[in-house]
Amino acid sequence: MIKFIEKIQNHLISRRSFLGMSAGAIAAVGLTGCGLTKVTTKQAEEMSKAEGEWIAAACWHNCGGRCLNKAYVVDGIVVKQKTDDTHLDSADYPQQRGCQRGRSQRHHVFGADRIKYPMKRKHWEPGGGNKELRGKDEWVRISWDEALDLVAGELKRIKEGYGNKSILGSSRLLNFYGGGLVRWGSSSSGAWGIPQECMTGFFSWKANDRLDWRNAKLIVLWGANPARSNLGNPTYNLMQAKKAGTKFIIVDPFVTPSVKTLADKHIPCRPGTDTALLLGMAYHMIANNLQDQDFLDRCTVGFDKAHMPAGADTKENFKDYVLGTYDGIAKTPEWASEICGTPPQLIKEFAAEIATTKPMIFCSSFAPARTYKGQQFCQAFLTVGWMTGNVGKSGAGVWTMNYAANQSYGGKTLVKGGSTGLPTAKNPLFPDVTYGPYDGYRWANPKNPAANGMAYCETYDAILNGHYTGTNGRGKVPCDIRLIWLVRDGYGYNYLNQSSDTNKGIKAFRKVDFVVTNDIVLSSISKYADIVLPATTEWEKDGKILQGNPEAIFITPQVVKPLFEAKTEEWMDRELGKRLGLNPDEIYPINGKQQFFNSIAGAQVIKDDGENYETLVTITEKDIREWGVKGKTQNGRIGLNELVKQGVYQVPRSPGDKLGLIQGADFAKDPAANPLKTQSGKLEIHCQALSDKIAAYGLTTIPPIAKYEPPLDGYEATFKEWSSKEKGQYPFQLVTIHHGRRSHSTYDNIPQLREAYPQDFVMNKRDGQALGLKNGDTVLIESAYGKCVRPLTLTEAMMPGVVALGEGAWVEFDEATGIDKAGATNTLCGARLSGQGEEPWNTTIVRVEKYRGEPLEPDTEWRQRIIL
Repeated sequence: MIKFIEKIQNHLISRRSFLGMSAGAIAAVGLTGCGLTKVTTKQAEEMSKAEGEWIAAACWHNCGGRCLNKAYVVDGIVVKQKTDDTHLDSADYPQQRGCQRGRSQRHHVFGADRIKYPMKRKHWEPGGGNKELRGKDEWVRISWDEALDLVAGELKRIKEGYGNKSILGSSRLLNFYGGGLVRWGSSSSGAWGIPQECMTGFFSWKANDRLDWRNAKLIVLWGANPARSNLGNPTYNLMQAKKAGTKFIIVDPFVTPSVKTLADKHIPCRPGTDTALLLGMAYHMIANNLQDQDFLDRCTVGFDKAHMPAGADTKENFKDYVLGTYDGIAKTPEWASEICGTPPQLIKEFAAEIATTKPMIFCSSFAPARTYKGQQFCQAFLTVGWMTGNVGKSGAGVWTMNYAANQSYGGKTLVKGGSTGLPTAKNPLFPDVTYGPYDGYRWANPKNPAANGMAYCETYDAILNGHYTGTNGRGKVPCDIRLIWLVRDGYGYNYLNQSSDTNKGIKAFRKVDFVVTNDIVLSSISKYADIVLPATTEWEKDGKILQGNPEAIFITPQVVKPLFEAKTEEWMDRELGKRLGLNPDEIYPINGKQQFFNSIAGAQVIKDDGENYETLVTITEKDIREWGVKGKTQNGRIGLNELVKQGVYQVPRSPGDKLGLIQGADFAKDPAANPLKTQSGKLEIHCQALSDKIAAYGLTTIPPIAKYEPPLDGYEATFKEWSSKEKGQYPFQLVTIHHGRRSHSTYDNIPQLREAYPQDFVMNKRDGQALGLKNGDTVLIESAYGKCVRPLTLTEAMMPGVVALGEGAWVEFDEATGIDKAGATNTLCGARLSGQGEEPWNTTIVRVEKYRGEPLEPDTEWRQRIIL
């Protein structure tokens, strides 16, 4: 057995042969509980040809979209996968096809590095012994009974000795046991949520439906790279608009795959300076009277002093700020260019084009708002978009890309799953934030006095320093965090890898008494735990409905039985609950199979009238008996078992159907009769509610209109002195981009994805040559917060002064040097408090030099984290 693992790791068999058999042959032996043993390539090939069954196996990871996967199962083993072939593909009715990550899922589920049994650190001691060995210690196998006894004992000890506020984490069990402190804020969506909510009255101002995008004459994608960050159909849908004659302009510091695929024009802009670019565009529009003044007068407040909201200072209007009427600084294209790096003439041409082209879609991704005080970008983007008047019309709109819902889709939700029927388990210490799916943001009501928890970026400081920033003017709130709890559905969120300042995070993890996770592999966060519990993947659970884009839902039943000793979170919670004196049947009054059935039975689909919904699924008495659940018969469009076998229900579309949506159409026609849910009832360019709400979080403040303020660790900070333009200690701006081989940190352990998508550090060719660097060099990248090494790629596709690294690589620290050799971006990105708790990743500055140590070997040659 050990020799076989050594052969795999030392590549004594070909990687292609190993990958071909790993999903089936290795897992097959694992199912016996015997660990891994040698299976020949011939045996693996024979298994792949054996008679089996295709089972729907939806991709469940947080990539921002959803696609259909199907697994071919032979004797409980997935030997191959395919994607959507349920109907013929067409532009109007596209298949929901999986990407390279989803199609690698069997290697994720059946990988040799799956955690096979409960484990504890070899030198761990209850009560917090040997904390400094976290991340360095060996692992030993323990039984489930021992693991559960130890976890329950530590949880009980800390609760009784220090109280629930000494527990950091959230889960259904924990909420029944008195709750814990939570981490709140915004990661994926950056600063977008609160500005959009306050300025438009909608938490998500939806896009027009995807068929209407083809009616646009121009589509602007600001900082958006759907060809890499949101795989599946978004880029395909955008291509249909391009085929219909739509022109594309993309704003980005990098010539991305989306620029190469879609753009007619590329606008370069330095990270964190997008607000300056937008203000320069606004100046050109105002100076040349290009704004849609009628729309601004009717539908907005705050553009000029004649249209200010009641009680506001008339000097605080957007027009006068842009013109420099009161501060003496005109925000001209020349002023903007010095900051953002976009040539003045290009700024003028860009401004004129968006102002005079109608209909036009003005669309931003989340990335430019993942910056320090990112609210200013959101304010400026919405304001300049509204200045064009492209709201409430076919082929027009101003919005942000909200995952798959707006990345070329938008419109109404045409089909949706039902409730599982499982009652909500509220956290007594933070009622605003309940235990549930992580959706990229978790904002508290800042005025809730029961909000016990800290912003994402303050987590490690709270552990190390014993206090966090309380919302609504509460100042510093003392805390004594003793336990980090990461036992939750789908296995714990890998925030040690995915939140800012990993170096500080490791120090924090090594300070608390106890860290427990459930996981499927030894991810970064589990590597630094004391006890790791083996979790099931979605393929091994009873089943779930996953919402995809607005036109489709995906159904994934159990594909295979749980591998090795893996258990569901429900099983773990019930067993721990017994040890803690809780009633497991109160924690989970209905089982997983019933929850799955309920969600299918409650599914709804829109009627042809485009307004009302009807039952989706037909359920018979025979279905209820065969499933062994409680339920009622009902009539719908598709039978229960047919839907489960198909794995997807997608609503067919065609031009001219009644299922489309023009967002804001009624409002734009008659704002008085169709007011928005803002304080003024209109779109708020001057938004005091936004300024007040951000202030209530207690982290940073913003003015009620869009203004450019240099961000912490932004472009200006790359200079020792701004006036002389002498470069400082950290002369380069880092952008942390979505990477082809990962969904955030998930899949980073898959060998063939590592081979296909190297984790290279990207730099402008001229910048590299000035430093004496060449392609392929191993470089040291260092910020004020940490350092890492990576192979270098030089290209003219990157703006000078800007460098890029893909986010999500599994951190691999050299304890002696403090260098991360994996290129995990959060070793470089610092934890800086901002706005509504957004992670300001894209305002990070670094220096670069040639690495003096041994060159890095390719990631594909690294040993996997396999524990026998």
